[in-house]
Amino acid sequence: MINGIINVYKEAGFTSHDVVAKLRGIFGQKKIGHTGTLDPDAEGVLLVCLGKATKVCDLLTEKDKTYRCVMRLGIRTDTQDMSGNILSETVPEVTEDQVQGAIMKFVGDYQQIPPMYSALKVDGKRLYELARAGKEVTRQPRPVRILRIRIQEIVLPKVTMEVSCSKGTYIRTLCNDIGETLGCGACMEHLVRTRSGSFEIADSHTLGELEQLVKEGKVQEALLPVDTVFFQYPKAVAGAKWGKLLENGNCLPVSALEKLNGSLKETPFRLYDASGKFAGIYQLCGSESEIRPIKIFWEKD
Repeated sequence: MINGIINVYKEAGFTSHDVVAKLRGIFGQKKIGHTGTLDPDAEGVLLVCLGKATKVCDLLTEKDKTYRCVMRLGIRTDTQDMSGNILSETVPEVTEDQVQGAIMKFVGDYQQIPPMYSALKVDGKRLYELARAGKEVTRQPRPVRILRIRIQEIVLPKVTMEVSCSKGTYIRTLCNDIGETLGCGACMEHLVRTRSGSFEIADSHTLGELEQLVKEGKVQEALLPVDTVFFQYPKAVAGAKWGKLLENGNCLPVSALEKLNGSLKETPFRLYDASGKFAGIYQLCGSESEIRPIKIFWEKD
């Protein structure tokens, strides 16, 4: 089984589930999961976890993300992007200064109402299923954070901007809300996710590239080790005689640590065996005489 993380470039026309299904065929294994759904028309970074790396899917989903999007002013649609049915269309009578001012009002924390065309569930039903059946339900606003917006180009009625935001932010809803603030309506015309956490679009691989790497036996060129996700934590190394206990996921005495970069008390830490093999994420026990595993990623040879 292949274990690790791959930075996939999701192309337009594929759902995130399509990408996972194709990768299962390419790699010949079932244990694969993605982090952070991208709409079918959107492109860009989609992190995919294979094998034991699926344990970190939830951690990667939590990361901040950056998008490059094109917002089209003057058009409202039922999906809040250009793939939907047009609800209204007008020529936006706004100035560039007004557009800039409206956009910048959304930097910071704001309560965002999820779109009807989304995978969120209400009473056990996906919102998009209800929307396709012609039903609209009340959605509770959710707190999101817009960390930064950089306006790259304004050629009315289109605005190109780069948005860095917290998890759970819908960029098409942000476009819709900016349009409502301006009074002319707006929707998202194009979207590319350029970053997810520390993973950048420049380092991503298309499905075609991954398939070729597998054929050439070079998949390791695209595969990132699981511990990549935890580089913000201190690193510790256990002595050689503790290898068996480490392999079995047991608690270890603090004296088992031969090397430590950082403090045990401040955060969880990465633990490796004497040969440099990643064992998992550990933390100090209450007694401060032992360390115990939080998540184990040990791979048997």
